Amino acid sequence: MSLAIIESFRVDALRVFDSTGTGEPTNQKTMVAKASQLDRPAARLIAAVAILGMLTGCGAIVSSAPEAHVRIINATPDAPRLDLYQDSNALAFNLDFGTVTSYIRLTPGAYNITANTAGTRQVLSTAKTTFTTTGQYTVLIGNTAASLQQLTLADQSQPAPPGQTALRFINQATRTAAVDIYLIPAGQKISAVNPLVSGIAFGANTGYVNIPTGTYSLAMLLAGTITGSTTIATYTGPQVTYSAGAARTVILIDSSPVNAPGIKVITANDFDPPGTVD
Repeated sequence: MSLAIIESFRVDALRVFDSTGTGEPTNQKTMVAKASQLDRPAARLIAAVAILGMLTGCGAIVSSAPEAHVRIINATPDAPRLDLYQDSNALAFNLDFGTVTSYIRLTPGAYNITANTAGTRQVLSTAKTTFTTTGQYTVLIGNTAASLQQLTLADQSQPAPPGQTALRFINQATRTAAVDIYLIPAGQKISAVNPLVSGIAFGANTGYVNIPTGTYSLAMLLAGTITGSTTIATYTGPQVTYSAGAARTVILIDSSPVNAPGIKVITANDFDPPGTVD
């Protein structure tokens, strides 16, 4: 529709609101009297509103293209920094060990995801994966450089149940045996709580586990350890407050440098309810 026609509609609309010639709004009695017999400007106004409504409707139909959301996590302790490609298109450059990217928007479809040595075309791993419309994914590069693995995980993109937080644990620590994972409420000791998940070996993915909202310390013991007053955890983290509705992925990785014992943890934000402030 041309701008001239739209401008004509606008002018007619102005004339209707000043159709008395006084510049003042028409009083209620006059409006009632004219309800059964619309004048020509009013008819043109109604036509303009109807057509503009149609244009607005058309605008709503022409929405942005559907997208998938993909992030990259480098969990391999001894590989060089990585460049990631979606077919021939770059996704991320120079990713160091322990890096979690933000979500990257992609057109849904099937792609070859390739991890190269940063700054080169030396392929370290490649895998074909499919990203669906509105899906949210993590591509995780893990294991040692000699046995590099690439995993594609579907991430939670909806809120956890009311009053709860969704946590997923993925073990990519190559130098530690299976562990039991504890969430210790503020003010309590590990001996007072049961493990949240048990026997989590390298490569394990617990899926999402819902926990009551609150403040906890994350701790890990070698699987099967009996807790007591002198128990020393393989890993103990700081107190963290988990907000209602949120979803998180917790990745267990090796400590650095390469030969250092123990476990580190990186946490990726999968979902936060609108208005959440970390």
